[in-house]
Amino acid sequence: MNARPAPVLLDSLDAAVDLLLSRIRGPLHVGAPLGLGKPHRLLNALYARVENDPSKPLHLYTALSLDPPGGGKGLEGRFVKPFAERHFGKDFPRLAYVQALKRNALPAHIEIEEFYLQSGAMLDSIPVQRRYASLNYTHVARALADRGVNAIVQRVARSPDGRRLSLSCNTDLTFDTVDALTERGLPRPLLIAEIDPELPWLDGSAAVDAEYFDAIVTPPGPHPKLFGLPRQPVNDIDYAIGFHASTLVVDGGTFQVGIGALADALCHALALRHTDNASYRAVLRALGSASADDPALAPFAQGLYGCSEMINEGFRRLVEVGVLRRRVVDDVSAMRRINAGAASAHDLAMLEEQGEFLHGAFYLGSPEFYEWLRNLAPDVRRGIGMKRVGEVNELYGGDEALERLQRRDARFFNTCMMATALGAAVSDALEDGRVVSGVGGQYNFVAMAHALPDARSVLLLRASREARGQVTSNVVWNYGHTTIPRHLRDTYISEYGIADIRGRSDEDCVIGMAAIADARFQQALLDSAKRSGKLRADFALPARAARNTPEVLAKALAPFRRNGALPDYPLGSDFTPVEQRLVKALSWLKANTATRGAKLRTVLRAFGSHPLDSEALQRMDLASPQGFGERLEARLLSLALAETT
Repeated sequence: MNARPAPVLLDSLDAAVDLLLSRIRGPLHVGAPLGLGKPHRLLNALYARVENDPSKPLHLYTALSLDPPGGGKGLEGRFVKPFAERHFGKDFPRLAYVQALKRNALPAHIEIEEFYLQSGAMLDSIPVQRRYASLNYTHVARALADRGVNAIVQRVARSPDGRRLSLSCNTDLTFDTVDALTERGLPRPLLIAEIDPELPWLDGSAAVDAEYFDAIVTPPGPHPKLFGLPRQPVNDIDYAIGFHASTLVVDGGTFQVGIGALADALCHALALRHTDNASYRAVLRALGSASADDPALAPFAQGLYGCSEMINEGFRRLVEVGVLRRRVVDDVSAMRRINAGAASAHDLAMLEEQGEFLHGAFYLGSPEFYEWLRNLAPDVRRGIGMKRVGEVNELYGGDEALERLQRRDARFFNTCMMATALGAAVSDALEDGRVVSGVGGQYNFVAMAHALPDARSVLLLRASREARGQVTSNVVWNYGHTTIPRHLRDTYISEYGIADIRGRSDEDCVIGMAAIADARFQQALLDSAKRSGKLRADFALPARAARNTPEVLAKALAPFRRNGALPDYPLGSDFTPVEQRLVKALSWLKANTATRGAKLRTVLRAFGSHPLDSEALQRMDLASPQGFGERLEARLLSLALAETT
């Protein structure tokens, strides 16, 4: 095999764009990684070059185009703008095409096609909704080959000795896309790497020789911060879901979870189970969990193996406290002996020297998470392997026998927006067809759970939601869009418990889902089932189901909120202490001004007497309000702070 030529070395983004335009004649079909691996500055330079030139059509294929919050107006703007400037940096390069998409102002000769969206950010963008591609994560490389991608641009890290490059945060699709194109006899795409010194270096399967790329651009500094996801507070509902979910995790098993407050709550519960088992069981008792005294929920003796498309904040915590530590090796015979408890001395040495306890296809998290990755101890660094998404999200097409042995007792946790009483999940879009986020890898993990004999697919959902002052159920009889069909139903968890409906009849499914629904909506759900002939006419839920209310839940968890077992930010916070108070206050204010009547009542209350939080008012630039509008904002904020302290 002939060695690839040395890459072209460039020191400016404009030079990289010049190279791209000179090498590719005709339409540009450019692929860019999802999330953190997207080279914002290079893409902005390319967009600026072609934006007003219809002779240079651009088709960009990507996903998760991250955009910091813009600030908004009123109290929200007063909170967000200073935080965003500090957290993301004043010089953060917002993607120019994202701003155009949000204004519905993308030029006709430019198309942006994404298979996963920043949640809820593009509901009103016509170009995004039109060009969204609904794809399983593992099918994306095939789709990119179908589209004839002729260039891939990617942010990379450079090794400390400067000789190698690491795809670091995004090993998910680049390798597979290049292979899919070459296997079809299509030209290898032009590969351009943008060096980012802020990106953590990860070795192993994430690293390549510099010659893998055709061009390497090293833009001059200063270098913007990496996009850091602000860690959100975890409320009572999130914690209840997370603790119920933690009871399904088997010591010595395999663990996958997504991102968000529910994932944070689950990871905190697993960490507490390991480090303070008495407090962990006390929380379960307060929730009425039948597993509270289960001997299997002792601290982890073997530990877990993490295998998740995304590595995030929760995995960091589980590594730090010693929960994630079950190593696997890429040797079928050794894994058989290890699983059977008959490992040889050679097997154990292999585990120690080559074993990995965490596999992922991309990562995304907070600045603290990136700092952790930069400073991993050598042994921990050796235990983390970044893989192609096909190696993480499915069993087929690779070494299936090996992966089955590695992924014993797997528990795949994902979230959904709604679930039907017959077991279908709604995770990515609305019934009018508009996409909220995307299917991503959720279907992959659901299907894999059914393919593995000892695995389970667990979908987490909040039992209800509130919008504009109206509370509705997230457990519904039917819905006009489905992400996971009901024939793949397995396990659902709400704050009110676990519905194990895998392989169950429709009647049993309805009963299980109604039992974890909010009590205010249970009867309507049962009535619909009875009208449809899915439930006998005289069926009634047990009396304990009437306790499925937010008030009962809050009372049960209040002692653990007070004693610190359930902190607001279990995985750390990107907000200052005063900002944490403000987050609570602003959330309360939003809920209590959602309708015209509620807004009027709240405004009237605001003109009463309330203690002043001078630090919070100073942070919001309302210490000396000017004019009626600012005085009203200051009073509303003071009321909200008093209510949430």
